[in-house]
Amino acid sequence: MVAAIREPAVGQHRRAIVNGIRLHYVEEGEGPAVLLLHGFPEFWYSWRHQIPALAAAGCRVVAPDLRGYNESDKPPGVDSYRPEVLVEDVAALIRQIGPGPAVVVGHDWGGFIAWLVAMRRPELVRRLIVLNAPHPATFLHELRHARQYLRSLYMFFFQLPWLPEACLRFQNFGLVGHALRRQPIHPGTFTNADIQLYKAALAKPGALTAALNYYRAAFRHRREMPRMFRTVNVPAMVIWGARDAYLNPHVTDGLLALAPHLRVLELPDASHWVQNDAPDQVNRAIIDFLRQV
Repeated sequence: MVAAIREPAVGQHRRAIVNGIRLHYVEEGEGPAVLLLHGFPEFWYSWRHQIPALAAAGCRVVAPDLRGYNESDKPPGVDSYRPEVLVEDVAALIRQIGPGPAVVVGHDWGGFIAWLVAMRRPELVRRLIVLNAPHPATFLHELRHARQYLRSLYMFFFQLPWLPEACLRFQNFGLVGHALRRQPIHPGTFTNADIQLYKAALAKPGALTAALNYYRAAFRHRREMPRMFRTVNVPAMVIWGARDAYLNPHVTDGLLALAPHLRVLELPDASHWVQNDAPDQVNRAIIDFLRQV
């Protein structure tokens, strides 16, 4: 049983009805909207280092729990987590927090969704910033090669019914704690309290299956996904922790053909959890990018 731990006092907690569900989000600051989209196995707390820094830089920061996570609604069924549904969640949230387009920042699954939002709803995206999340087209291409296939074996395991849930829950979400502790380059990136917060969010009824359904829906509908792809024409930046154990560096190959207004910033001493592993560098890079004309 995961012990309940109080989340830190960061921003204001709010809720919005979007795309037929209720999303919980944390908001701080005033100014142009910056939307922060987390990955697996996280929630809004993934951005704890970025929220106050971006708010202090003059942004209105909105960090939601994506559908299925933490305090947001957890609709049942794999098809409730299809990529096009996730895109519409974000599009509806941007329209609600308006006015005008938002800067969309995403890490891991949040980055995957951010790429798709920039492709499918470009009028809602002022700038795109992606952290350690491949473009969907390059990822599907790389998955054909052993160099990425072997790193993605856990995704294939997640396709099974009930067994992944049982393994992840075993010994108080021990695998989750292991994944967060073993990968960061810098000691103390995740404290014991941080890990307990992630575990508590996943332990909420329906949350773990919902999180795994992202993978199941993406694989189930992977042949349909290419019809969603478009050239990303908004200013974009990829921040890449080079010591990522889950994604090989070739997933960033060929990005300029897919996003011609793209810059790539590689952080050689950061891991997959780049915004936590190198928060000061990430914050400076995002703020500098937003200040450019």
